[in-house]
Amino acid sequence: MASSSTVPQRSQSRRMSRAQTMLVDLQNEDSSAMDSELVPSSLAVIAPILRVANEIQEDNPRVAYLCRFHAFEKAHRMDPTSSGRGVRQFKTYLLHRLEKEEQETRPRLARNDPKEIQLYYQNYYENNIKRGQQTKKPEEMAKILQIATVLYDVLKTVVPSSKVDEETHKYAEDVKRKREQYEHYNILPLNATGAKSAIMELPEIKAAIRALHNVQNLPMSRVRATPNVPHALPEEKDKSVVDILDWLSSYFGFQKGNVANQREHLILLLANMDVRYKNSENYIQLSSTTVDQLMDKIFKNYKSWCKYLRCDLKIRIPEGFDKQQICLIYIGLYLLIWGEASNIRFMPECICYIFHNMAKEVYDVISNVPSASGDMYYGDAPDDEAFLRNVITPIYQVLRKEAKRNKGGKTSHSRWRNYDDLNEYFWSERCLKLGWPMQLKADFFANSEPILPANDRTNQVHTGKRKPKTNFVEARTFWHLYRSFDRMWIFFTLAFQAMVIVAWSSSGSLLAFFEEDVFRRVTSIFITQAFLNFLQAALDIILSLNAWRSLKFTQILRYVLKFAVATVWAVVLPIGYASSVLNPTGLVKLFSDWAGNWQSQTFYNYAVAIYLIPNILAAIMFFLPFLRRTMERSNWRIITLFMWWAQPKLYVGRGLHESIFSLLKYTLFWIMLLISKLAFSYYVEILPLVGPTKLIMDVHVVNYEWHEFFPNATYNIGVVIAIWAPIVLVYFMDAQIWYSIFSTLFGGIHGALSHLGEIRTLGMLRSRFDDVPLAFCDRLLPSSKEDRKKYMDEAIHRQNIANFSQVWNEFIESMRKEDLLSNEERDLLLVPYSSSDISVVQWPPFLLASKIPIALDMAKDFKGREDADLFKKIKSDGYMLSAVIECYETLRDIMYGLLVDEADRLILRQICFEVDTSILQNRFLTEFRMSGMPSLSDKLEKFLKVLLSEIESVDVYKSQIINVLQDIIEIITQDIMANGNEILERAHVQSSYLENEKKEQRFEKINIHLIENKSWKEKVVRLFLLLTVKESAINVPTNLDARRRITFFANSLFMNMPSAPKVRDMLSFSVLTPYYKEDVLYSVEELNKENEDGISILFYLQKIYPDEWANFLHRINDQKQNYSMEMKNDLTRQWVSYRGQTLSRTVRGMMYYKRALEVQCFLEMARDSEIPGGYRNFESSGDDEKAFAEALADMKFTYVVSCQVYGAQKKSDDQRDRSCYSNILNLMLTYPSLRVAYIDEREETVNGISQKFYYSVLLKGGDKFDEEIYRVKLPGPPTEIGEGKPENQNHAIIFTRGEALQTIDMNQDNYFEEAFKMRNVLKEFLDSSSRPTILGLREHIFTGSVSSLAWFMSNQETSFVTIGQRILANPLRVRFHYGHPDIFDRIFHITRGGISKASKTINLSEDVFAGYNSTLRGGRITHHEYIQVGKGRDVGMNQISAFEAKVANGNGEQTLSRDVYRLGRRFDFYRMLSFYFTTVGFYFSSMVTVLTVYVFLYGRVYMVMSGLEKNILASPNIHQSKALEEALATPSVFQLGLLLVLPMVMEIGLEKGFRTALGDFIIMQLQLASVFFTFQLGTKAHYFGRTILHGGAKYRATGRGFVVFHAKFAENYRLYSRSHFVKGLELVILLVLYEVYGDSYRSSNLYLFITFSLWFLVASWLFAPFVFNPSGFDWQKTVDDWTDWKRWMGNRGGIGIPTEKSWESWWDGEQEHLKHTNIRGRILEIILVFRFFIFQYGIVYHLDIAHHSKSLLVYGLSWIVLLSALLVLKMVSMGRRKFGTDFQLMFRILKALLFLGFVSVMTVLFVVCGLTISDLFACLLAFLPSGWALLLIGQASSPLFKRLGLWDSIKELARAYEYIMGLVIFAPIAILSWFPFVSEFQTRLLFNQAFSRGLQISMILTGRKEKTTGSK
Repeated sequence: MASSSTVPQRSQSRRMSRAQTMLVDLQNEDSSAMDSELVPSSLAVIAPILRVANEIQEDNPRVAYLCRFHAFEKAHRMDPTSSGRGVRQFKTYLLHRLEKEEQETRPRLARNDPKEIQLYYQNYYENNIKRGQQTKKPEEMAKILQIATVLYDVLKTVVPSSKVDEETHKYAEDVKRKREQYEHYNILPLNATGAKSAIMELPEIKAAIRALHNVQNLPMSRVRATPNVPHALPEEKDKSVVDILDWLSSYFGFQKGNVANQREHLILLLANMDVRYKNSENYIQLSSTTVDQLMDKIFKNYKSWCKYLRCDLKIRIPEGFDKQQICLIYIGLYLLIWGEASNIRFMPECICYIFHNMAKEVYDVISNVPSASGDMYYGDAPDDEAFLRNVITPIYQVLRKEAKRNKGGKTSHSRWRNYDDLNEYFWSERCLKLGWPMQLKADFFANSEPILPANDRTNQVHTGKRKPKTNFVEARTFWHLYRSFDRMWIFFTLAFQAMVIVAWSSSGSLLAFFEEDVFRRVTSIFITQAFLNFLQAALDIILSLNAWRSLKFTQILRYVLKFAVATVWAVVLPIGYASSVLNPTGLVKLFSDWAGNWQSQTFYNYAVAIYLIPNILAAIMFFLPFLRRTMERSNWRIITLFMWWAQPKLYVGRGLHESIFSLLKYTLFWIMLLISKLAFSYYVEILPLVGPTKLIMDVHVVNYEWHEFFPNATYNIGVVIAIWAPIVLVYFMDAQIWYSIFSTLFGGIHGALSHLGEIRTLGMLRSRFDDVPLAFCDRLLPSSKEDRKKYMDEAIHRQNIANFSQVWNEFIESMRKEDLLSNEERDLLLVPYSSSDISVVQWPPFLLASKIPIALDMAKDFKGREDADLFKKIKSDGYMLSAVIECYETLRDIMYGLLVDEADRLILRQICFEVDTSILQNRFLTEFRMSGMPSLSDKLEKFLKVLLSEIESVDVYKSQIINVLQDIIEIITQDIMANGNEILERAHVQSSYLENEKKEQRFEKINIHLIENKSWKEKVVRLFLLLTVKESAINVPTNLDARRRITFFANSLFMNMPSAPKVRDMLSFSVLTPYYKEDVLYSVEELNKENEDGISILFYLQKIYPDEWANFLHRINDQKQNYSMEMKNDLTRQWVSYRGQTLSRTVRGMMYYKRALEVQCFLEMARDSEIPGGYRNFESSGDDEKAFAEALADMKFTYVVSCQVYGAQKKSDDQRDRSCYSNILNLMLTYPSLRVAYIDEREETVNGISQKFYYSVLLKGGDKFDEEIYRVKLPGPPTEIGEGKPENQNHAIIFTRGEALQTIDMNQDNYFEEAFKMRNVLKEFLDSSSRPTILGLREHIFTGSVSSLAWFMSNQETSFVTIGQRILANPLRVRFHYGHPDIFDRIFHITRGGISKASKTINLSEDVFAGYNSTLRGGRITHHEYIQVGKGRDVGMNQISAFEAKVANGNGEQTLSRDVYRLGRRFDFYRMLSFYFTTVGFYFSSMVTVLTVYVFLYGRVYMVMSGLEKNILASPNIHQSKALEEALATPSVFQLGLLLVLPMVMEIGLEKGFRTALGDFIIMQLQLASVFFTFQLGTKAHYFGRTILHGGAKYRATGRGFVVFHAKFAENYRLYSRSHFVKGLELVILLVLYEVYGDSYRSSNLYLFITFSLWFLVASWLFAPFVFNPSGFDWQKTVDDWTDWKRWMGNRGGIGIPTEKSWESWWDGEQEHLKHTNIRGRILEIILVFRFFIFQYGIVYHLDIAHHSKSLLVYGLSWIVLLSALLVLKMVSMGRRKFGTDFQLMFRILKALLFLGFVSVMTVLFVVCGLTISDLFACLLAFLPSGWALLLIGQASSPLFKRLGLWDSIKELARAYEYIMGLVIFAPIAILSWFPFVSEFQTRLLFNQAFSRGLQISMILTGRKEKTTGSK
């Protein structure tokens, strides 16, 4: 194909069809990136061709052009009409480039293109393949061979086949053969030949590969050559089976990518497990124990499933076969199924079912037994997608169909089946009836309508008969709280009843319980229990009705019988009690009668005794947890029958009982807590209120102040309810407060016993630093017991310090790179690597600061004559002694090395000899004058400065050194030494034979080149520091974060942790980070983009971290590094990004694991002589040991980031997406061990129709671009089924490796020193007696310094992740998984549903469900605080509120979930209490706190408005009791956030000291922390309650950036209007009414006492968003906000208009939850609304115009007035619409008439009827709530109002109310904004002092700039 003839013709033809559709500005793009990386998905196969073209562009542009031409032709053949997405634009661009290159390029090697490309191909082969295969790495060879393959494909299109010479053919065959050997690999280059990779030389890897390659005696596929094999797969006939996984694939049709992935996975699993207990010598075979252990772990769930279903295990070993081989086949089969299962991985028992049937087929094949169907399941020669197509896709389609019923989380949970429902189908024997092959017409698939094509509307859902839920129905009701935790509610209810009965007795003493009458009444609690049990049984039936069709008959029978028995008891016990009244008994008489004459007991006593039998049995079993656990887990039919009544038939949740020791611990905790709670409730809440209640019930009220509907009601029952209702709520809520108190106390004690906070300051660190190296070696280095005994040996001690110094110095260097330290601080903290030539331990200089100057002063001022006295003073400080000796010996070595002349050296030796001998002979003070020491010190300092100075002129430099050196010798010999002259004279005599030798010429010959010696120069630097560093070094490091890290690391060495195993013996692990579209690395534009105040992120961070910025500038401006400006910009981007919550920060932190492993390998491999050289020398050596260390690190650690949309970002036109792609690519290139998994969406044409296909793809960094390692096809889009994050984790989990898996979010960080402890933590999986399944780790919140809000959140989160989780794990045993950075037992969890749950909406808090699932399936979760991981939190008010809303939503959904129900029912009583109060109970208590406020105020308003309070207080027998107010002080503690502050103070006190904790607490209160926590209380209560009632839970993206911007008033209004402002204004009206209408007979002091916390709550709810809003009180911003809010309110809504643009769109969105709620939710909403009518009813009877009338007519007339007002408003509105434009005059006349009418009516009312001004204000308070109630009823009944045509009126009324609320809230803000000092105060309140000062400077500069500009 000659270029001259062909290309122009093709170009001409293309030119005709080219359309002007270049949507991408290609001029701004890197052309190479455009070529290969932006290929449309439908043309993905041409991407490698374009990559090759880019690769060889510089080498041979003409061949590169031919490659691009070939790619273009291929693209045109694939899509000739350019119909694919983005194809036309791409082809147009490529054609344009080809036309340009056609003219610009010419052949270099020959005259024409065919010859050119042949010669180039041959040269390429000879230069790169023939010569390089033995020297190049496997990954390099893979790339070279890929280029060669593409070149040959291009060559075949350019050169006619007849003209391709033989040598080219031969080369091509060799390339084809080698290509199979050099594929891109992940960790193991399994197929590579030539230069061996170090990891492939490891004996454990070889043994695992050898075991997998054992395919002897296995029957090979016998049907591969049959005629029915498609012609399209000819190579399949000759495919060789290399190993067991290949063999399985040949029978079942697994994908190649899946097989390759699981092959490496299995090899690494086997190798890591096998090497743990083996000696590396004589290591040939895989141990059978290893395979057995792996079998046990992988198939434990499968075996349990088989036992549960009582079916036979299909894991069988045929006779005569190698057991290890067959076991590996079964393991491989399971992993291959799991690796291709996609979303079905969330259904572990479904995978068990698949494996069960396929394992049977494997056994049949191996045993040569024909299967039941007479043929293989897949037919003959299955293709690579057979398993996916025939097994996974049908089940996936069921999932997808059910997910579509969900309608994006808006449908009720009861209307569709989630992951749990479908998985639990496989918990019954019915699943075995599905058959194998699966019958697609079976019950499970019955209603699986076909999935709609991609272009169909996604919200179209086929109707049809719905399948029932399985075992459980997630109905939206608060009754779930009772159903799940019924034992707790029954206990508290019965205790309350008993306490009220006792308190009601005449004495009120607890001893009254023993009185006959009181005890008889107390026994009525059993009747209450019977009714509550009846309620529980009824709820079980009602709430599970939708699942009955899926239940077995025995389960239904159990429900019915439990209901029947509960009904019987609810009837029998009341009847029995009624009969027992005639025979009252006391406690003493009861027991004596039972003993003496048991037949004469009452029927009620017998009934109660029988009724309590189950409780007595349960109490006995409670103290026999092992027996209970064994019985619950047993599958014996007799035990199952016995347990049938007590335990529902479920696969999970059986035997959740701890050991007796653990049980006693948390039982003691709760008994103490409950005693305290009940005593408080009795003496503070119940007893004080009983007396007043009795008096109130005796008062007879006749003079009501309104129309009383029940004037003859006895006992003033309304008042009693009003008084007791809030107390009852407090009683049920205050256990949460007691839990907070007890958990704080126990958590603090536990932390202290764990040695937390023992080293918390630099002073404490210095005092114990000499113990740190020993503790380090004991804890963090592998050692045997014998080694520990040798620690006292001096040589071993020095070796320990040498080992410690390696890690310590790496730690310090890592902090310098992170700019936490300056160069000076780094030097002060480093420990010298080499200390062999110094006789003492060389401690870091910061420990020895000022020791030498102090020692000099001591010596100079010493008056004694005895050496011993001076030395005793010096030796009293060990660090001083060490510094003095080191200083002396180092100075001697430096000077000796510097001197060249032997005579000079002799003088130095003699001086040193004199020093040494005088010390030994105790005549040092005699021989040496101490008075000369200061001058010597000064000269030495000068000497060292000269040595360290920059060399400008060698001669000058040399002469300076000589001069100072001579001065030093002179001072020593003349001023200090008594006989110094003798030494010089002796030296002169000894060297007198040298010619021209003169005294003044001494010390002139020096070795100037010695300064180039690095280790010698380090000695000089250290000596200089020892001599010069004064007291200031005591505060090193100055950076608070550096201090925290150093002290925590040192402290952790003294905490209890497992001993460190060798790297080779440690558990292998992976880290998995899900990523969506968050920030990866900030761009230069983002750094410098200024907000409205002129503040950029860069400026903001410079003020927040001034010391780190200074350190950074010093680092990048270092002359030695010589950074270019571009490099400096990149480093600045990194500096900022590493202080944000970015992916680059997370990746950097996690990659410390690999570095730590390599350092550990070095310490284990390095010989004693090598360690002083340092890890840095080892790292740069590049020898075999370095390769071995890297290989071990790769084998032990894998890091996968699941970048779900990476593929879409790569091809996106959006600049931010492209930036994210390039930054992620750079991360892969920077960190070769980093792996990125993403979901690839490709368009492919099948039968002429374009279809989308989805793949899970794993990438690694290549030379310039990413390289694909594995590609596994998916049955459909995985993220459409469940929640985004767990689906993102799930698709990538198949690419993780190892036995442990750490989950890390992308807002986390890690530290080198913490990474070093990872192998210790992992050993917890092996060392613990009851092996944990999840290891919880401590977190450090690194965002606390950003603002006061960030500090509050940081402290709150820190207390939860430390003291909170500490107490949850031990003693309460209810710690779950809270997202990160927990470490999972990977094999346990991948066989039990994964590391999170993913069902849409219900699993919104996906992480905690992993903990629930692990616990339900018999796992154990622990918590460890000797290691920590960094974590970021939300830092702005709106971010934090969105996060709290998301968590509250999640807890609302948890309340409805089956997991919470099962845990609540299956835990024992005390563990259930722990579970409740630490999960959903906390949020329910928050809601009850708010509800208590409402109940209290509405009760008081009822008493005030009705006149009852006035009448009762006027009674002579009643004096206002403070009992209610004292009792209500309890929830105010909750409101003020003191609950959250308590554990916070304890933890800060524990770790930083209680003085610091007290100071922090006071500062937090001054910064309005209580306002913040009170506001968040409202957030929790609102979203938790609304989620349970109506749903609407959704993931809320909080954003993780720096909040340095001002949120507009309209934005705050949108966010908080319904959750806070409406409720706050309602409470304001209630408080005003209570004040106004009760003021005449009540003192204001008492009112303030009652309502202070309520006013505080109201103020917090209404104004906290503005107080914590940057520049919230800036006058100009306030004006702008008002303008913006008015514009937003006035804008019309409509389809596609976002909520931030229009009030109407927002208003519609706010009612979204009502659109999808059920009828029950609507009715409940309307019932709650009726409370607003109380205002009008109460106020109208107090109006002056009512003239004290109590007639119902007054209330009726008020409604006429209200409706008339609404009608007038409606007329004005209609008039504006109809006459406002065309009939302006008519509209004006209408308004005038209405105005005149209004004036006339008001005149009549004032003059005739006695209306007053106060009545007008009262009417506002009366009618506004009623109008709001009508509005809410209209919203709840929107379908009805829309049909009636009143919806527009509702909308207009709503707009009017929004205006009123906005004005009320905005007015105080506007008033405060008038005062400039308010804004300044707020800035200092919000941000730290440095930033506040910077902000003021910025504003001044901005103002000055503006003035300057103006003057010009």
